Amino acid sequence: MEDIQISTLLLLMFFGFLAAFIDSVVGGGGLISIPALLFSGLSPAAAIATNKLASSMGSLTSTIAFIRSGKVDFRLVSKLFPLIFIGSLLGAWVVNFVSSDLLKPLILLLLIAIAIYTFLKKDWGQKSTYTKLTLQKAALFAVAIFVIGFYDGFLGAGTGSFILFAFLMIGFDFLHSAGNAKFLNFGSNLAALIMFIFLDAVNFSYGIPMGISMVAGALAGSKFALKKGVAYVRVLFIAVTVILIIKNVVDYLMGD
Repeated sequence: MEDIQISTLLLLMFFGFLAAFIDSVVGGGGLISIPALLFSGLSPAAAIATNKLASSMGSLTSTIAFIRSGKVDFRLVSKLFPLIFIGSLLGAWVVNFVSSDLLKPLILLLLIAIAIYTFLKKDWGQKSTYTKLTLQKAALFAVAIFVIGFYDGFLGAGTGSFILFAFLMIGFDFLHSAGNAKFLNFGSNLAALIMFIFLDAVNFSYGIPMGISMVAGALAGSKFALKKGVAYVRVLFIAVTVILIIKNVVDYLMGD
């Protein structure tokens, strides 16, 4: 039994590192970590909740790395942090009463639109063109961040990609968008985690070791992205978005 537990933990830590390496930049790490947790024998609800514990540890690490590199706009994200936090808290609560299947067709369409838009705009996000938002645009952006936060608590897959895309839309380059996105993604992860702990859904025995490996993966991934630059982040963003689309199509066709 001990050998099985150790081998399970080693497997979770391996996939946790891999998930965090990707997630540290553009999100989508749950595509790797959640199936690994399901394979360990956890129920879907426990796997999602436990993943929030591990991914919170990873997202905090990558956030710190981006802050140190000067890729986070504190004046902007500090105002948005409460919105995404409350949104995620609400989403994690609502998912206990409403099926997440209701959102899946809409999310699939959004991911396809994002992938096409990003692929066609070759120079998009290469340089930062962000200027102070008008009151109307700021209000719309704030609503978008709140909705993304709700989505993270409610369903979660690809949240980092959605936040990154939102910052690209208002003129940030890919690296600054990634840095801002990780800061807010940590907020949404933390809020959902608090709710899941309150609901007693987190498996700490699996979540903490996996989280430790995610810290290492997030550190390696964020440093690699900062070294490789904007072009690397753009390619990774498109790749993860396409994988998210494929996963959603498969889930939809199989009725999952």
